[in-house]
Amino acid sequence: MGSDSREEVVEGVVEDVLFRSDDGRFAVIRLLLGDGDPSADRPTAVGDLGQIAPGENVRLVGRWTQHAVYGRRFRVTSFTPTIPSTEQGMVRYLGSGLIPGIGPALAARLVERFGQDTLDVIATQSVRLREVPGIGSQRAQSIADAVRQRRVEAETMSFLHALGMGPATARDIVRKYGADAPRIVRDDPYIVAEQIRGIGFRTADRIAEALGIAGDDIRRVQGGVLHLVGKAVDEGHVFATRQQLHDGLEQLDVPRDALDEALLQLRARDLIVVEDDAVYPPLLYRAERLVSEALAKLANRPKIKQPLKTHDASLSDTQRSAVEASLGTHLLVLTGGPGTGKTTTVRAIVQAHEALERRVALCAPTGRAAKRLSDAAGVEAKTIHRLLEWNPATGRFNRDQRMPLDAELILVDEASMLDIRLASQLLAAIPVSATLVLVGDVDQLPPVGPGQPLRDLIASKICTTIRLHEVFRQAQQSAIVRGAHAVLQGSMPEPTPTGTRGNGDLFLIPATDPDTIVDRLVQALKRMSVVYGFDPLADVQVVTPMRRGPLGTYKLNEVLQEAFNPETRDKVTPTAFRPGDKVMQLRNDYDKEVYNGDLGEVKRIEGGITYVFFDGREVQYKADELDAITLAYACTVHKVQGSEFPAAVIVLHSAHFVLLNRALLYTALTRAKELVVLVGDPKAMARAARNALTYETNSKLLERLRALV
Repeated sequence: MGSDSREEVVEGVVEDVLFRSDDGRFAVIRLLLGDGDPSADRPTAVGDLGQIAPGENVRLVGRWTQHAVYGRRFRVTSFTPTIPSTEQGMVRYLGSGLIPGIGPALAARLVERFGQDTLDVIATQSVRLREVPGIGSQRAQSIADAVRQRRVEAETMSFLHALGMGPATARDIVRKYGADAPRIVRDDPYIVAEQIRGIGFRTADRIAEALGIAGDDIRRVQGGVLHLVGKAVDEGHVFATRQQLHDGLEQLDVPRDALDEALLQLRARDLIVVEDDAVYPPLLYRAERLVSEALAKLANRPKIKQPLKTHDASLSDTQRSAVEASLGTHLLVLTGGPGTGKTTTVRAIVQAHEALERRVALCAPTGRAAKRLSDAAGVEAKTIHRLLEWNPATGRFNRDQRMPLDAELILVDEASMLDIRLASQLLAAIPVSATLVLVGDVDQLPPVGPGQPLRDLIASKICTTIRLHEVFRQAQQSAIVRGAHAVLQGSMPEPTPTGTRGNGDLFLIPATDPDTIVDRLVQALKRMSVVYGFDPLADVQVVTPMRRGPLGTYKLNEVLQEAFNPETRDKVTPTAFRPGDKVMQLRNDYDKEVYNGDLGEVKRIEGGITYVFFDGREVQYKADELDAITLAYACTVHKVQGSEFPAAVIVLHSAHFVLLNRALLYTALTRAKELVVLVGDPKAMARAARNALTYETNSKLLERLRALV
């Protein structure tokens, strides 16, 4: 394949879209050069062309290349929608279908009436459109609005591309700010960087330089502060300390002597909250305050102890005390590891409250955890988001302080996954007279989001906390359960003896070379299918500590997709997703009712829409929404918190050194019910078991709780 190193500009009209990838990041188009003269050349252009449509006028920047199969093509590096200037181009543009309400015949009549001024008349004197037969006032307004919108998009995209932004980023900016995008970017590119996903501080720096903003401009210092506060939140903190900001600005090469002034101005704009040495995002500050006040109210509220009307002789003394405590307090924490009887205790608590005819609501952070809770308790459980009733029309939960949940017992499973934001949304909806029971395993990894409310609540000692210690006899037969408790003691799990099978098997496949580990991983999945009858995709989850590297999720997903769901169709370019792919949602989408960590399967891809099934429910993703999902043949341990699978394969290697710790290995082991296979370096596994690292996060929740009780 040859190419011309010189970058050129090509202008024309999109005649046809020959191919568009399922993720919307690659397209092949046929272009009519100039304003669409049918006798003009029709070159092929390829690249990130977004949702470009036939009939659009475009200005493409790129290089001519020679493909071995497809011949001469123009490879696009950036593109801008343009407005045609000739009468012929206007007829084609208006009649292409891009402007609702205008077909080819009406487009010709409009241009015949207004000539070269047609687009200006439409945009600025829309009332004159009624001079053309067939156009009434409502249709005239609709046409004018559409043409104005296209003009704004063209001008804005041109401005953003001139600043070096790629097509995808430019589209995101236009989508968020609309016609105000150029003004907002000029005023403060650093604010834009914090509000648009994918634009980091370094990119904002390049934009600022192109706009002539100096390196010591106070806007740059403010941008550095917001970037560092956001980075702290991404790392699990509720706030950043002044010292962290001071040190971080030095690493960014941003003047530190202007930190106080930057904080002052950001506070005035309500972009941060400063409390003593802590610098919060306002949302997290309010969330932390709400959580502390709500928990303290529940803990301080006196309650008349209700009689225990049910009697389960199988309960241990500790389990029975948990049931009784739930009837005598408004706030209870139940914690314990695998095999200690949490499930039995939860069922007994629910039955005790139902015997008193109390209204019960059960929930968990993830769909899988909610289903498991339903099965365990014999009562329907919902995800927290569904329980709180998200309302797309208002952009809020229906259930909050104004309309609390209609329940007298609210039991939350997998409560160790609650971050400060989700905890605040839940607690806002708890009635003052209700009992809240939080069930979780504090030895697991902390929440993916900021804060550790369950850990802080337990440490505060403001409410009754019951920890289940005893591993019941039946659970002791599981090598997984024994292995998980061994890890908590700092020891390696003992594998199931070779040649035997039991309840909760655990096997170790040693290997140190990454390529060998990958090969043995694939072999293990195939063997699990033959020996245990597990579906490698539906029943088994592969977990690894990291996303990047030779044994990260990116690489493993690529290998596992090819091994278990190979591409069979002939296409111009590989697609991101295929029917049959296992995928995971990466962020909460309240409108689609899918949430961070939800697992699904791609069922089909038709007409640019990817159809994914989550727990039997179909969810549609347009091409520009596909960045919300990712392949999930392999996931990080953090991402599968709250989920349980029939089997799991855990990949560990010395390359994961910085992330190897006891909580990570313990969490990974406890994701599987029937079978765990550890594949990798035994030294890495031993290090993980020995390393009792605790995840410390910046939070004042513990301090606030102690002060309020």
